[in-house]
Amino acid sequence: MIDLATARETFEGSADLTVGIEEEFALLDPETLLLAPRFELLRDAAATDPILGPSIAGELISSEIEIRSGAGADAADARGRQAEARRRLFGLGRAHGVGLGATGTHPLSDYREQHIIDTEHYHRVEDGLKYVAWRNNTFSLHVHVGIQGADRAVRVCDRLRPVLPLLLAVSANSPYVDGRDSGLHSARSQIFTKSFPRCGIPDAFGSWSAWADYVDLLVRTGSIVEFTQLWWSVRPHHSFGTVEVRICDAQMTAAESDGLAALIVACVGRAAEEVDAGAAPPDLPGRLIEENMWRAIRYGLDGRLLDIEAPRVEEYPAGEVLDRLKAWSGSDAVLPELNGAQRQRRLIDAGATPAEVYAECLRETQSTYAEEPVR
Repeated sequence: MIDLATARETFEGSADLTVGIEEEFALLDPETLLLAPRFELLRDAAATDPILGPSIAGELISSEIEIRSGAGADAADARGRQAEARRRLFGLGRAHGVGLGATGTHPLSDYREQHIIDTEHYHRVEDGLKYVAWRNNTFSLHVHVGIQGADRAVRVCDRLRPVLPLLLAVSANSPYVDGRDSGLHSARSQIFTKSFPRCGIPDAFGSWSAWADYVDLLVRTGSIVEFTQLWWSVRPHHSFGTVEVRICDAQMTAAESDGLAALIVACVGRAAEEVDAGAAPPDLPGRLIEENMWRAIRYGLDGRLLDIEAPRVEEYPAGEVLDRLKAWSGSDAVLPELNGAQRQRRLIDAGATPAEVYAECLRETQSTYAEEPVR
């Protein structure tokens, strides 16, 4: 059951700008690079590890694993916690002959061969969604940012609506799906946000009472039984008292994941500052935000986006997005000149096969997530 009164109390007791990071990794056969159902193996092997054990979570299919930093006092603390969990996870994978991948989709494996993990929650997801759940072999990065006050949290989510496609463009890292070049920069977003119900860019709610009324309606009409069945790309998290940003593809390297997390925290902080100053969120029709969402999915940083918050809407090069976000949020996040999708596309254009492209992705992932120093 969903206890909205307790959720509101959680936000009232939350601390601003605490941070949690969640990263999803593909579990692989190191010889074939195909997805391998090894979640239960790694989960059970990590059970006695006081750091890794509590940070591991299942995420729909048995060929996927998620690690969580837990609540960090700030972004640096959360990144340090996550770095240690990553290091231990990759070491555990090596010890048990399991590879780990960090792109938004797996480029080679057939989704029809994947199995839903054995938990009540994911059996409920499968029963409710069927093909939509089976099809969703995707991997993402989620960042939680503490926001005190339920009304503030909802309004911060409202302010972030037009920012979400920009964060997607920066993070795009999934050109392949089902063994072929999709022609997209974020096939993950097309698979997930365009097929799951209650997903993608949410409406603006304006207040906790409006949000709570909507959630209550869904419960009352039998649409959902738990709030996590609202898979919006940004949402107030009832259990943690956070604004959860869920728009980004999984990142190929640890530095990119850390940089994106820092950027997201800065964007949430800036949105909170505007809310506190009494600034109303931009009154933007969903169709304009969705236009940018599509452009980010299709072309990522190689395309053009719409400046939908300008007095007159015009196009601008998507390559400017990171600088624009940093200027607005005050972030000093460091990210590479080319994101994951662009680096993969350069290999595709040079004639590399899907397997060759993925092997290069895995080399980048292994050399950064597994060997990074503990901070």
